Amino acid sequence: MTETADLTRVPTIEDEARFWALVEAAWASLGPEPAALRRALTARDPEADDVDPYALDAWLDPFLARLRALCADLSSRELTDLDRVVERKLYDIDRQDVHDVTDGSDDGFLYCRGWIVALGREFYEAVRVDPAMAVLDADCEQMCYFFAHLHAERFGDWPDTGSGISRESVSNPAGWPEQ
Repeated sequence: MTETADLTRVPTIEDEARFWALVEAAWASLGPEPAALRRALTARDPEADDVDPYALDAWLDPFLARLRALCADLSSRELTDLDRVVERKLYDIDRQDVHDVTDGSDDGFLYCRGWIVALGREFYEAVRVDPAMAVLDADCEQMCYFFAHLHAERFGDWPDTGSGISRESVSNPAGWPEQ
């Protein structure tokens, strides 16, 4: 964790690297089929209709179960650090241009951003750079608070990320200039 001048906590490079490594390890353990689907989704032409993005939905529960298993022995601080990464990733793509592609209510847009994060760094970065890569009405609600829920289950309380931001929709003022 690092602190900015205003004393808000931001994820470290190491925290982000660990987060993405855990996500990739969870996906890798599921075999070649979801790996191929994720590659195709990330490499697709968003204007074409040649890749079914919803084919990955069948793999989300096994992915989350594997991610949970990989995090079984993490400390309170480690889970909090990982939750801070998720919070930041969701916040950074809380943008009107991404919402224009994904649609959805405030909750629906949050869950869609959870789906984007759950699919891994390559897809996340593809959407961050080109919102047209996002998918209409995708949903992975569990990813939005995954590490917070693990923390609460194991340690009895919700982690305090200290980030000063919210993962909720339309909370990133830079992403919604007309609001």
